[in-house]
Amino acid sequence: MKLRHIEVFHAVYTTGSVSKAALQLNVSQPAATNLLRHAEDLLGFPLFNRVRGRLVATADAHELIAQADEIQAQVHHFREIAQNLRRGRGQVLRIATLPALGVDFLPRAVADYVREHPGVVIDLSTSHHDEMAAKLYKRETDLVICYSLPRGTPVASVPLGEAEMVALFREDDFPDAPDPLPLEALAGLSYVSTSDSGPQARLVANEMATRGIELEPVGSSRSYAMAAAMVRAGMGATIVDQHTALGALRPGLAIRPLEPRQPYMIQAAHLEGRPPSRLALDFLDHVRARLGAGG
Repeated sequence: MKLRHIEVFHAVYTTGSVSKAALQLNVSQPAATNLLRHAEDLLGFPLFNRVRGRLVATADAHELIAQADEIQAQVHHFREIAQNLRRGRGQVLRIATLPALGVDFLPRAVADYVREHPGVVIDLSTSHHDEMAAKLYKRETDLVICYSLPRGTPVASVPLGEAEMVALFREDDFPDAPDPLPLEALAGLSYVSTSDSGPQARLVANEMATRGIELEPVGSSRSYAMAAAMVRAGMGATIVDQHTALGALRPGLAIRPLEPRQPYMIQAAHLEGRPPSRLALDFLDHVRARLGAGG
């Protein structure tokens, strides 16, 4: 099959009609119909059935659409690069990161870098930790900036810096909070659990279990940002990564490092067979410097 066949199939599937697909692809309706028929001939099975005047995707079409989506995304990225090259803006870097780093820290790092490097385009997206490996494998991103390396994919890493988990709470709820804050001190507070938010939160939960610290959560979230918002709303204290805490800090809220310390590494991951470009390495140096300066 040629790319045009896949484009027509994808357009008909997503729009629900040949006429809308033809408009989307800027071709005539007969041309779109012929391309779709030719695609079905090449495949050896129908992609759509006509039911009461409507096109209904077959089971085979449902099986193929995920692959067609991926191809369309790659074509879109190819066209973006070509457009940037035409405009003399040939340097494009795609970065996926955790929501914790994508809410405040990395957007500021990207903004500063782009200001200093006219012509560079950086595409920044967020994903949960468990989705990072798939983004690399599917070539949806050039780099992943994360805390722990994605599993199940042959990846290499570039260390960027160290951060730590911290307690976030309202000052009125804990006016005499020590610095650093012993984990045991949280036992007397209403608590928003983040134990399912990723590897770092699970390490904190394991440390609490080892010390026999039992908390009674009044809420929980798999998102550090959501847990921080729950604290702002008055639900108690939580433990989140320091960049989420710094981004959430408002008058009346306080942050404390934990005792014992709960550090973690921030690193960039890439496929072993696809080393970072010069642009990527330069941007990672920029991120490393910001982390070294405290973010």
